[in-house]
Amino acid sequence: MTPAPSIPKAALWMALSIASFLGMTVAGRETTNALNVFQVTELRSVVGFIILLPLVLASGGFAAMKTQRPMQHIARNVVHYMGQAGWLYALTLIPLAELVSIEFTTPIWTAILAVMFLGEKLNVRKIVAITFGILGVLVIVRPGMGTMETGHLIVLCAAVSFGISMVMVKSLTRTESVVRIIFWMLVVQSVIGLIPAWMEWRNPPLSLWPWIVAIAFTGMSSHFCLARALTYADATIVSPMDFLRLPFTAMVGWLIYSENVDAFTIGGAALILLGNLVNLRRRAMKPDEAAAAAS
Repeated sequence: MTPAPSIPKAALWMALSIASFLGMTVAGRETTNALNVFQVTELRSVVGFIILLPLVLASGGFAAMKTQRPMQHIARNVVHYMGQAGWLYALTLIPLAELVSIEFTTPIWTAILAVMFLGEKLNVRKIVAITFGILGVLVIVRPGMGTMETGHLIVLCAAVSFGISMVMVKSLTRTESVVRIIFWMLVVQSVIGLIPAWMEWRNPPLSLWPWIVAIAFTGMSSHFCLARALTYADATIVSPMDFLRLPFTAMVGWLIYSENVDAFTIGGAALILLGNLVNLRRRAMKPDEAAAAAS
């Protein structure tokens, strides 16, 4: 049963989602400062699976997790794994505000890919959104001016990977529940990440385990809370609330890591966010899509 619309409740869930995203960003920075990216990704999946188990049992147990589309789950999670590993690696290379700004191009790449593979129409609104997004990235990275870094390219590739993953999730949600999608995400990514993690493995110090648990928990809670917000309000109301994540991330970067934000980052981020606003649909996004897209 769909809950009655409520902007205050949507705002509350979005506040929790943003807090979770911020926690995941800080936990990602702390864990990747001490461990290899592949090991962090593997621990995130394995610990996340343990955290998910109560929800799996409440949703009908392992029998309810059976799927008729195993290859689609595998393909989606290979792409998402590469994006997640790239995102974590970029955390170690560039300021948080720049990383999150470029990450916000994901919906724009999703729009392009949906036109190419899902048969969606390419209209003036989407063309304008794509143009703003590309211009925003160019303003931030400023190619040819000596300011472009490897981290910019990596997080841009990660954003494209997340866009591909989102298109695949849109297809999966036609037959799969959000719990099943997240279940297979954690299972598949635990398997494909096992060898890369083993090759770079070092025992995490005891002091790092709270951060490992934090990145696994917030990796799911952020998208669960976003999905809950979308049950109380349309995407046109909820998505602009998510844009608050950018200034809050910049503030966290300044307070914790002494990172400064220049005018180019602010201007590029504004263009990217404007592109996202133009691209917003008037219908509500499916909660399953929101919860599983970037988990």
